[in-house]
Amino acid sequence: MAMNVSPVVFGIDTKGALQEVLAARDAASSATAAGAGSIASDIGQVGKDFVATLEKAEATSIKGIKGEATAYEVASAVMDAEQALRMAVSIRDKVVSAYLEISRMQI
Repeated sequence: MAMNVSPVVFGIDTKGALQEVLAARDAASSATAAGAGSIASDIGQVGKDFVATLEKAEATSIKGIKGEATAYEVASAVMDAEQALRMAVSIRDKVVSAYLEISRMQI
């Protein structure tokens, strides 16, 4: 049963977003295949992206207060920041759990 799916949902270009995700995946695959990245640089990049997401949400919220951004733009930026924060907390929890497990090992 085939479904007709519009490439634009709630004003978001889903086809364009999918193409961006696929391009990012292909770029990551080629970088990994070339051995271009290390875990430290990857973690550093994730941290920079996290900060950029929070700064964007803050700037968009301020624009919303000034009336320069729509409520949708503000809500979208805040939701992105919330998702980034949840991911950071999840990563922190995994790192702490791994550390505690390693510290319980007998040498």
